[in-house]
Amino acid sequence: MTGTPDVSIVMPCLNEVVSLRHCITRAREALAEIQQTYGLAGEVVVADNGSTDGSQDLARELGARVVPVERRGYGAALIEGFAQAHGRFLVMGDADGSYDFVEAAPMVGALLDGADICMGSRFKGGIKPGAMPWKNRYIGNPLLTGLLNVFFATNVGDAHCGLRALTRNCLGRLRLQGAGMEFASEMVVKAVLLRQKIAEVPVTLHPDLRDRAPHLRPWRDGWRHLKFLMMLSPAWLFILPGALAGAAGLSVLGVELAWQMSGRGNTAFFGDYWAILAGSSLSVGHLALLLGVSAHLYGIGRGYRIAGPLFRRHRNKLSVEWMLSTGLALLALGLGVLAAVAIYWGSIRFQRIGTVLPAVIGTTLTALGVQNALGGFLLALIGDDLQVGEVEADEPERPALRRLVVAVKAAVS
Repeated sequence: MTGTPDVSIVMPCLNEVVSLRHCITRAREALAEIQQTYGLAGEVVVADNGSTDGSQDLARELGARVVPVERRGYGAALIEGFAQAHGRFLVMGDADGSYDFVEAAPMVGALLDGADICMGSRFKGGIKPGAMPWKNRYIGNPLLTGLLNVFFATNVGDAHCGLRALTRNCLGRLRLQGAGMEFASEMVVKAVLLRQKIAEVPVTLHPDLRDRAPHLRPWRDGWRHLKFLMMLSPAWLFILPGALAGAAGLSVLGVELAWQMSGRGNTAFFGDYWAILAGSSLSVGHLALLLGVSAHLYGIGRGYRIAGPLFRRHRNKLSVEWMLSTGLALLALGLGVLAAVAIYWGSIRFQRIGTVLPAVIGTTLTALGVQNALGGFLLALIGDDLQVGEVEADEPERPALRRLVVAVKAAVS
């Protein structure tokens, strides 16, 4: 092959000498079809993760380029393989014979048609008998794909298919980091968050050709996928639960306060224990919202998340100083309520007070004030390098995201 290749087929490899010949042969047939159909030259890259069975020598013998990868893990091998690949279109697939690389040719076509990333769908293409354990086929994959679609409002049919393709530009925007099997979810989630155009084509899953157990560990890797989905979804992990907890606590306290102010004396509508629980719920909800906004701001700073029009509309409304001043105001109000409770307690010669509601309100306001003030500093720390201001429309993503820091902070309150 002469010249720079347009398409790079990258295979992560760890002791795959049994199946590697088949995979490289099919990859070369795929490149021949891509050359004939689209006029694009290609290369095969084997990202070797420290094989000890001679996989590297076999790959070179078959004309593939071997990229040694020291950091262990499926994702680590692909990240380094992509970095060393020459093509502007990148195809990834396992080196165990479970995927037919010829089916990647339409994926390259989808990229040429404007897609940023093209996913394979085993559920649309087919799963050969014995190719996927029943718990993966009927529990793991549908559950994790469903959660991804719910959490990130997308419509991916098979989020964990190992045969997929993406453009070099898309890869640069995604900034992938996952070293393990969660790499597959990271790629899809970040593509959705950054509003990349995702296409999907049917592919077939075959029983792998290896004479040993696969590297995949269903329960361990399933948990890593789920954990990664939650980490990249602050709305579901922090903001929604926090909003529900805060609303519940505020409602109970509001009803309790209205009941006692209606002239019914010191009787309680729900009871003292419910008032204490409501104060805790409101405080925890507020803290969860702070963590959610912090996680969202962190994603903006790392370049894998952008904000919508709501944040853009409110980007100049609040500042860290405002967060601090409102926190101090809540703290002063809470301490004032507690001081009033102490004065009243003294006036009745330190006898038992009939309701804990005033004390709960005072302590809750104090906690909210401290959290708001400290939360302002946390947001300032996370967004220290994101200066809000007007930028040129054609600047890259990061400056555009800087304008949203103030609005993100506004969401805390």
